[in-house]
Amino acid sequence: MAEKTITVNRKARYDYHILRTLEVGISLLGTEIKSIREGKVSIREAYVRPDDDEMWLVGAHVAKYAPAASANHDPTRRRRLLLHRRQITELRRAVETEGVTLVPLRLYLKNGRAKLEIALARGKKSYDKRAAIAKREAERQMERAVRRRA
Repeated sequence: MAEKTITVNRKARYDYHILRTLEVGISLLGTEIKSIREGKVSIREAYVRPDDDEMWLVGAHVAKYAPAASANHDPTRRRRLLLHRRQITELRRAVETEGVTLVPLRLYLKNGRAKLEIALARGKKSYDKRAAIAKREAERQMERAVRRRA
């Protein structure tokens, strides 16, 4: 299975505690998949929302495909995610009752099809973020010290 990562939402891992991840398909138009293959997509401000027994990717920006001219898509339109009915019900219940959110982590191509890795996540508090930064800095300092000794 050949996978090619197109974009990663690095901010999501900083802002949220990732509880569980899931691979889902995306319903795209022809010009959208061509633009995605060129890497002209951003999922930084995107989120996943349940609506009418379906899941939707909201806020993702897929740039217009230049050669398509007038037959182009809306760059910020909602895109339907492809999941099984049971998965949709389970995720909707988690979002409504447990106070968690669904965030996209990574967009990639797998066997020629666009896939999205989404996560069930709980928001971090500011002190959690500060602790993560302090831990990362401490690890860097230890690595520098080891390198100087060697």
